Amino acid sequence: MVTKGAGRYGRDVLAGDWRRAKKGTVPEIPLDRDLVVEDADETFCGAVVAWDKATVTLEDGAGGRRVFELGPAAFLVDGKPVTLVRPAAGPKGPLRSASGSIAVTDARARTARESRIYVEGAHDAELVEKVWGHDLRVEGVAVEFLEGVDDLPAVVEEFAPGPGRRLGVLVDHLVPGSKESRIAERVHGEDVLVVGHPYVDVWQAVRPSAVGIRSWPEVPRGRPWKEGVVDALGWRMETGEAWRRILGSIRGYGDLEPSLLGRVEELIDFVTGPHPLED
Repeated sequence: MVTKGAGRYGRDVLAGDWRRAKKGTVPEIPLDRDLVVEDADETFCGAVVAWDKATVTLEDGAGGRRVFELGPAAFLVDGKPVTLVRPAAGPKGPLRSASGSIAVTDARARTARESRIYVEGAHDAELVEKVWGHDLRVEGVAVEFLEGVDDLPAVVEEFAPGPGRRLGVLVDHLVPGSKESRIAERVHGEDVLVVGHPYVDVWQAVRPSAVGIRSWPEVPRGRPWKEGVVDALGWRMETGEAWRRILGSIRGYGDLEPSLLGRVEELIDFVTGPHPLED
């Protein structure tokens, strides 16, 4: 938050109503991710994380987000009024995909490799597609989903991993001593990599601030987790609609927890990297 004090705006600014300043008297600053601004009423200070034709979204240091309307002299930068404007057409520097990698804009999707990535459920697959879809298409990696981790041994046997045909698997709630960890140990091999995140469900891998909540609620054991979350948050909707709301809040890798980001990147490297026998 910008420190308040006497004369923070300067003599000329205080001499009139700068919020009604005529066009041209207040500098225009192009919107840019991570630009830190404060709204003109001094109620919120944060970094720019998104914008559209009429609004800008700011995120403060605690992860809270608020949406403000764009307009003349509607914000402060270093205590001085500015007008935020959309940047000129054409990105600065390399275009980035949702995963943060450099986007390949002139390449067709590669023919699918024999190697695959399996994830535990449709929601996991949709999340991976939204953030890493571009990267996976460029690399030619297909993502499929399991109906449940109990089926993993049979899936691995049917897939028949080997040199040039690797299998990467992302599992929910992969923690020591869990059922998931015991199953993962059974299928471990040179051409099979099973990794996971510690969350009960992939919903929790989305940062609460991205969804507009303070934290993911605790759900009593024995109750369906997704239904418990929806009820605890007071969302009057089915779990499918709730997931669409969550998925729609994800703009890129910054809206996901590091414990998921690292595991997906590890899987992509595993299934696309050279095999020791492939020289």
